[in-house]
Amino acid sequence: MLTLASKLKRDDGVRGPRASNPASDSTRRVSVRDKLLVKEVAELEANLPCTCKVNFPDPNKLHYFQLTVIPDEGYYQAGKFQFEIEVPDAYNMVPPKVKCTTRIWHPNITETGEICLSLLREHSIDGTGWAPTRTLKDVVWGLNSLFTDLLNFDDPLNIEAAEHHLRDK
Repeated sequence: MLTLASKLKRDDGVRGPRASNPASDSTRRVSVRDKLLVKEVAELEANLPCTCKVNFPDPNKLHYFQLTVIPDEGYYQAGKFQFEIEVPDAYNMVPPKVKCTTRIWHPNITETGEICLSLLREHSIDGTGWAPTRTLKDVVWGLNSLFTDLLNFDDPLNIEAAEHHLRDK
């Protein structure tokens, strides 16, 4: 059976001793994550909800980007909410790390930016957590939906915000 480690050893043996500089080795090898991200970012940009904008501060680092959500309906209509999304090296076996950088009073987002969205969990009780078949598009659409149909007052992360909503909508 051919494994990645054995293939890399065989490739190195064919090239001979490493006389090249480390920079050329790093540009030669592209991680699985980065290969996936090239494809997924193109798909994401083609299918971005009209209420979302994506910004890549460094276009050479597709594993880190910012998302802006401007809901056009619901309680948060016309608000502007920023998220930082970092895709770990083990992606797509683990979900991206997402943090809300805009302070918000929301039942599913804490004041420190933690987010309660089942698809961002590696292991979810309801079975709708992260799976290797999910993509960045799913994450963006899920975050966008937190301001409309996925707004959950029954199982909140920010209990105070949910209780406040029940007292005074």
